[in-house]
Amino acid sequence: MAVQNWIDILKSSKKTALIHDGKRKIHYLFTDGKEMSEEYDLKTDELIVRKWRHKSTLGAHGQWEVEVGEPLAGPVNSSDSEVIKENCSNPVFMRKDTKTSFQWRIRNLPYPKDVFSVSVEPSDRCIIIKTSNKKYYKKFSITDLDRSQLPLDNSALSFTHANNTLIVSYKKPKETLTLEQELLKELKKLKGSGEGDVDCKTQ
Repeated sequence: MAVQNWIDILKSSKKTALIHDGKRKIHYLFTDGKEMSEEYDLKTDELIVRKWRHKSTLGAHGQWEVEVGEPLAGPVNSSDSEVIKENCSNPVFMRKDTKTSFQWRIRNLPYPKDVFSVSVEPSDRCIIIKTSNKKYYKKFSITDLDRSQLPLDNSALSFTHANNTLIVSYKKPKETLTLEQELLKELKKLKGSGEGDVDCKTQ
């Protein structure tokens, strides 16, 4: 079963733990050279950040790509005022899960809730957000369900809108909840150092 396959990959990866700033930081190094970094809140055990890094064909480390958490800010060069940068009023898409749901927040969407349509597209294995005023369109997949090869269910999907932010929630299937509990038990067994290399690199 694919869920079991994913938990086996996680368990067989080389892991380094670090306790820092109220967070449990875990760095995974997989046999194929990919790296994953996660941060959990020490009090609630909630996942705050998950990011991935792949090696290039020449073996160089690529940039970290954020899957869960705030998008990484690009380098800012304050001396160069002519730099073209993204408008701060553009929609900002990010994932921020809860214990029971996968959750995405899209900030800077000032339209009323009835303008939005959020649906599952099972054939494409994705969620589609669109507006009746044709001002916003977004198509994205649930990477956790893809890794575990679990089907998407429209009844698990819900959304709300407040303070110019659209919040889309997808109830985690029981297989995912079981996997997360099993993984958390494993991670808590890791001896985390309380200081030193904050980047949590695995040798």
